[in-house]
Amino acid sequence: MTSPIDVGILGATGVVGQQLASLLDGHPWFRLSWVAASERSAGRRYGDLPWRLPGLVPATAARLTVSPLDPDNAPVILFSALDAGVAGEAETAFARSGRIVVSNARNHRLDPLVPLVIPEVNAGHLSLLDAQRRERGWSGAIVTNPNCSTVFVAMVLAALDGFQPSRALVTTLQAVSGAGHPGVSALDILGNVIPFIPGEEEKIERETRKILGRLDNGGVADAAMVLSAQTTRVAVHDGHTALMSIALDRTPSIEEVADALARFRGDAEVSALPSAPAAPIVVATGHDRPQPRLDAWTSGGMAVTCGRLRRCPVLGYKLVALGHNAIRGAAGAALLNAELLVSRERRLRATQAEAVAWPAEARAMDPLPGTLSPV
Repeated sequence: MTSPIDVGILGATGVVGQQLASLLDGHPWFRLSWVAASERSAGRRYGDLPWRLPGLVPATAARLTVSPLDPDNAPVILFSALDAGVAGEAETAFARSGRIVVSNARNHRLDPLVPLVIPEVNAGHLSLLDAQRRERGWSGAIVTNPNCSTVFVAMVLAALDGFQPSRALVTTLQAVSGAGHPGVSALDILGNVIPFIPGEEEKIERETRKILGRLDNGGVADAAMVLSAQTTRVAVHDGHTALMSIALDRTPSIEEVADALARFRGDAEVSALPSAPAAPIVVATGHDRPQPRLDAWTSGGMAVTCGRLRRCPVLGYKLVALGHNAIRGAAGAALLNAELLVSRERRLRATQAEAVAWPAEARAMDPLPGTLSPV
């Protein structure tokens, strides 16, 4: 690209919004030029607001003035880290105004016309955008990434697709950072396990089946597999662990399962994206891995680490999967989805007189400056 694309963040003052600001600092394709948040923060300098991450606020972000949640003056590509209480209406308003909203919020994930995407797993679901704009009358669009634990579970099951997974039991041990700030009271979590996270079990069970589903008549037919989830909150700062037992209709050896996980990749386009890890799933060989403290930051937090592959006397196979909930499970997942959208638009512009996937208003705003070549 001749110059970076201006992007913005909705809900920039929360933990996920701050993770996005951090990941966008120095990004080769994107330049953070606009941040928005609630009325409490609007009008204030971003760098003057509380920063919850290690280190300092990125200098470019720090100089920005926080805007209200209004589409006026917003760039074409927006990352949404909004709380679910306001995300539904706000994201719809921005999509209606011609913006491309790449959302981490739950509100639109199960909308039959909204892609719920993990690029290595179901990049083809982006084709829902044509029907989304046509039926909703939006000039922009909404694309979502899954719940933080769902990302890791779905990636494992997708890697094992060749063995035909039919049933799975999942128990999660989820880090306190997944609850945002201020999150869980120290008196509740220290020395304790909380066996309930509102809505999490349903998200894993329903979102995973949509992600693994197939495109059918302009929508997604959910995967037929049966998935049962239990979710817990544990006294870990970052990193969600998933204990998985899986029934495979084929009967591979443990070595074949390990090999399928280690060889799992997206297509060439996805692998070339700036934030894509070289290996989306890393197989740990130690008997006591993965561990959040040691493995959550594998590949900058963008890879899932799997270990303890062994036989399960009930379902056949079991393993432990771990991912960084704030990176691959949230901000990094949204960033990778945005990169995929831009990559596909670049290819369209390189091969067609007019890019049919990008809305007319977005093309008029010229979000992809300069002459673009195929990825």
